[in-house]
Amino acid sequence: MATTNDHPREQAAQDPIKLIGIRDSALSLDEVFRAVGDDAAGGTALFVGTVRNHDGGADVEELGYSCHPSAEAEMRRIAEKVAAEFPVRALAAVHRVGDLRVGDLAVVVAVSCPHRGEAFEACRKLIDDLKHEVPIWKHQKFSDGTEEWVGAC
Repeated sequence: MATTNDHPREQAAQDPIKLIGIRDSALSLDEVFRAVGDDAAGGTALFVGTVRNHDGGADVEELGYSCHPSAEAEMRRIAEKVAAEFPVRALAAVHRVGDLRVGDLAVVVAVSCPHRGEAFEACRKLIDDLKHEVPIWKHQKFSDGTEEWVGAC
């Protein structure tokens, strides 16, 4: 189905960035989902990144995230870029720092748009660009005693 964008609410919102943050406490799916609520949005896409128990064939024992002081500003810059590329009604992104356990939420992003396809595409672009461009580093300690630093989101 083609989008016509002939209704004013089919366009991007004036200020679609509702929540951007780096947190040292547990992330809330409800907070992020509520932040992107918009009556003109027909689709909301949400991505949740969790700490898994393995990486690269090794068992993960511990994991910590740290970031550069510019990380939150970089998240906002990427959010603005996504909002300019898609008809975003609302956008939110939060990332954890500090020590996390297996199963903890590491990152939550959400985008609402007039249509589902746009929401999926915008959400994917948001998380992919955050992962590649925001200065957040993951320090993994494995069960065999080895460890590694990874530039990741």
